[in-house]
Amino acid sequence: MGKFSSIAAAALLAAGVWAGDQVPPQNPRTAPPAKTATPVRPAPAAARPRLPDAQLEALIRAKFAKSKISADKLTVRVQGGVATIEGKTNVIQHKGTATRMAKTAGAVAVNNHVQISDEAKQKAAANLEEGRRRVQIKRGDARSDSRQQASDSTVKKKQ
Repeated sequence: MGKFSSIAAAALLAAGVWAGDQVPPQNPRTAPPAKTATPVRPAPAAARPRLPDAQLEALIRAKFAKSKISADKLTVRVQGGVATIEGKTNVIQHKGTATRMAKTAGAVAVNNHVQISDEAKQKAAANLEEGRRRVQIKRGDARSDSRQQASDSTVKKKQ
């Protein structure tokens, strides 16, 4: 009877659970580990059913309308599952957001022809330059006069 003890087999026979011609149940202590189900993974993008171009275009426009991108008045065209986005924006981040929204809606690829205004580019450059100056201050460096005077005045008020 293999790894199954004869005493356990007799007990199962008496209980009417096991007939001798069947494969005996495994002893849980000596049984091989049970096979577990493999986790279900989402189908790759190529295997997912693709939406018709008109439906995909409407879905992307709806996503744009629900977001802050709606103020940019971006135009979307879809052909063969490839979305083409055109327009102009005053916020640099909206260009990347438009691409992500089109991809999550189901576009196979995105051609992003959104133009960023000169004003937005200048603002980003100024923010970048300001950030660089801030980073250059090291812990041991002396602070600027205005910051030092402000901290001195708060110390005097406490005394």
